[in-house]
Amino acid sequence: MAKKDNKISMPQTGAGLVRYFDEESVGPKLSPEHVLVATVIIAILCFVLRYSA
Repeated sequence: MAKKDNKISMPQTGAGLVRYFDEESVGPKLSPEHVLVATVIIAILCFVLRYSA
């Protein structure tokens, strides 16, 4: 059998770690789909403006 240590172990802590999902921001909330659609629209707009008259 393994020998049991008589040391007192302290509970593990998250020292120095930041839990970003707990922080609330005041900016707009956008889903990934909205970002993708906006990117495609901007790309099409740039293409049209580049190659129009």
